[in-house]
Amino acid sequence: MNKVKAGVIGCGKISGIYMENCQKFDILELKACSDIDRSRAEEQAARYGIPHVYTTEELLADPEIEIVINLTIPALHAKITLDALQAGKHVYVEKPLAVTREEGLAVLETAREKGLLVGCAPETFLGAGIQTALKLVRDGKIGTPIAATAFMMSRGHEFWHPDPEFYYAAGGGPMFDMGPYYLTALVQLLGPIRSVSGMTGKALTERTITSEKKYGQKIQVDVPTHVAGLLRFDNGAIGTLITSFDVFGGSTLPNIEIYGTQGTMLVPDPNTFGGSVKYRLTGESEWTEEPLLPGYNQNTRGIGPADMAYAIRSGRSHRASGELAYHVLEAMWAFHDSSDSGTQYEMKSTCEIPAPLPLDLPLYTLDK
Repeated sequence: MNKVKAGVIGCGKISGIYMENCQKFDILELKACSDIDRSRAEEQAARYGIPHVYTTEELLADPEIEIVINLTIPALHAKITLDALQAGKHVYVEKPLAVTREEGLAVLETAREKGLLVGCAPETFLGAGIQTALKLVRDGKIGTPIAATAFMMSRGHEFWHPDPEFYYAAGGGPMFDMGPYYLTALVQLLGPIRSVSGMTGKALTERTITSEKKYGQKIQVDVPTHVAGLLRFDNGAIGTLITSFDVFGGSTLPNIEIYGTQGTMLVPDPNTFGGSVKYRLTGESEWTEEPLLPGYNQNTRGIGPADMAYAIRSGRSHRASGELAYHVLEAMWAFHDSSDSGTQYEMKSTCEIPAPLPLDLPLYTLDK
């Protein structure tokens, strides 16, 4: 199968793991990278053996590049993705798909018009942790799923991230930063979301950076930093989700639990690829740890673009799809809209549940 050449736009903190992992998949070849700070692109290109450092315009104009991996900040996701689609490139974009639903719909419509694929992080649901949990659900290990809880309880990012401002600007906040991991995992396990009821709040209107690069600088908080609510899935299951940057003393709440008619399952952190999957059935007093399926239990960001590359060559569907990402984007906004209006939000979009990864292939190979 011929390699698919890719170019990375955005060479910030997250780019390194993508650049490292993309090159482990035989289907992908990283040809070029670009960044608004050219020195940063040059540094990453040298570190990961990427042949060319381009401007964004040069990268989009290169006829050999088929996939653009868009790792820019959230505020630029839709613009760069639309520019790449207009240039005839398939696009894989970091989460979220876009800042607004209108932008997200424009991305999907442009991709359809151009006959191109759009994919979006997170791809962590392709890791061995969530894939193992998915198999247990599909095998009926805990019976019929009837409810779920999910918690992302954090103090925020200004104490560790070198450039944390965007986490508190439009497109940021705990729901748009971490919600995609939790919502994508829940959709993978339980199916599409039908309706959302939410409430939002904000503990602080200003935060102080304590990471080294910008120590002492102030950040205005423009978005809700505590988002909580309920989800009803198409299958009737009810979910509870809280995402927060306002937990300053730590938390003991689990990442995700799924409750079925015959037992309960503990699902690992959806921001990871591995983790521990446990279940306890009705009448049992101890938790059983399920061995992880063969697959990706380390940080394998880059598997999403690789899966898309296989889809380009074979014509099959790709798993971390734009439709899935848009459904999650709409759900994230639904929490905020419901809170603002005091009413339940009825979802307008839906999506296909991504197919499980095959179990009979060597690592870094996704198709036979």
